[in-house]
Amino acid sequence: MNTTIKIKLSVMMFLEFFIWGAWFVTLGPFLGNTLHATGAQTGSVFSTQSWGAMIAPFIIGLIADRYFNAERILGVLHLVGAVLMYQMYTAPDISVFYPYVLAYMILYMPTIGLSNSISFTQMTDPEKEFSNIRVWGTIGWIAAGLAISYLFHWDSTDSVAKGLLKNTFLMGSITSLILGLFSFTLPATPPKTSGEKVSVSQLLGLDALKLLKDRNYLVFFLASILICIPLSFYYQNASSFLTDIKIDNPTGKMTIGQISEVAFLLALPIFFKKFGFKWTILVGMLAWAARYAMFAYGNAGNLSFLLILGIALHGVCYDFFFISGQIYTDSKAGPRYKSAAQGMITLATYGIGMLIGFYIAGLISDAYNSPTAGHNWHMIWLIPAGIAAAVMVLFLVFFKESGKTTVVADTPQTGV
Repeated sequence: MNTTIKIKLSVMMFLEFFIWGAWFVTLGPFLGNTLHATGAQTGSVFSTQSWGAMIAPFIIGLIADRYFNAERILGVLHLVGAVLMYQMYTAPDISVFYPYVLAYMILYMPTIGLSNSISFTQMTDPEKEFSNIRVWGTIGWIAAGLAISYLFHWDSTDSVAKGLLKNTFLMGSITSLILGLFSFTLPATPPKTSGEKVSVSQLLGLDALKLLKDRNYLVFFLASILICIPLSFYYQNASSFLTDIKIDNPTGKMTIGQISEVAFLLALPIFFKKFGFKWTILVGMLAWAARYAMFAYGNAGNLSFLLILGIALHGVCYDFFFISGQIYTDSKAGPRYKSAAQGMITLATYGIGMLIGFYIAGLISDAYNSPTAGHNWHMIWLIPAGIAAAVMVLFLVFFKESGKTTVVADTPQTGV
C-alpha cells in the first residue's frame, strides 16, 4: 500500500469517527436541556443506533457487496447524512428531531463497515496495516470531544443553558459533507459478490446459530446480550450526568475513555494469553460494575477522581469483554462461519442487547428524576452496577472453560 493511499484511508477513518464523536457524546445533555426530552424519549433516540446496526447488514450485503463500488456508496450515504444532520440541527422539538436521527443512524451505521471494507481491499497484510489506519478513527473521535470542550466550549454550563450544544450537529453536518465529497477520491472498491444470491440468514449471521449448541458459547452469547444493558447506561447517561453535576469540560474528559481503550487494546493479548478467555471476560464485567459504582459515589468536588477513574476504565470494559468476545467467536466459528458468526454477535450486542438497554436506561432515568430535586444519579448508576455484577456471577458459575482460547491472527477493532 503506497503512502498516498495510506494517507487517504487515514483521513477517511479520522472523518468517519469525528462525525460520530461530534454529536453522539453530547446527545444526552442536548436532548434533556435543549429539547427537554424525557428519559424514555432519550432512550428511544439512542436506540436508533441499534436499529441502524440491525439494518446495516442488509445495506452492505444487498447493495454494497453486489451492485456498487463501496467508496461511491460511502460518499452518497455521507452526503445524504449531511442533509439529515442539518435538519437535526434545526429541529425545534423531539417529535421533529426523532425521524431525522432515525434516518441518519440507518444510513450512518453501514458506513462503518464500508470504510473497513475499503481499507481491507487496499491492504496486502491487514494484520500489520489495519491497526495503523483504524487508530485514526479513535483519534478523530477524541479530536471531536476536545474541540467541543476546549475549542468551542459548547458543553460549558452557560453554553448548555443557551442551547449551544445544537452546534455539534452543524459541525457533524459540515464534516459529513466533507467526507461525502472526499469519498469519491478513495481507491475503487468494486462489488465482491456480484450476481451471487445472498440469503437473509447469511446477511444477519444466522448461519452461525449452530454455535449456540455449544453450552459455553451459549452462556457467552446470552451474557453478551445482558452486559449490553448496563453498557447502554454509559452511552445514554454519562455525558448528561457529568454536565448535570457541573464537571468542567465533560466532553473533553470523556475522551480519556477512548485513550484508555487504545492502551488496553495493546495489553489485551498478554492478559488473554496468561489468564485465558474466561478470566479476561470476567475482568471486563467487573470493570463495568466498578465504574458505575464510582459514578454512583463520585462527585464534582473531593471525589471527582472517582469519576475520572470510572471514565478511564472504559478501555478495560470494552476491550476485555467485546474484543475478547470477537476473538472467542472467531476461534469457535472456524473459517466457514467466521463472517456469519461476527455478524451474529454484532446483531446480538449492538442490536438486541443495546436496544433493550436503552429502553431500560430511559425508564430508570424517568423513575429517579424528581421535578424538584432532579436526577438521583446515585441510584441511576447503582442499578447498572448491580446488573453488571449479576451477569458476572452468572458467567462465573455457568461458563466452564476447558484450556485456553488461542488468539487468532485477525486484528481486533477498537470501539468508541
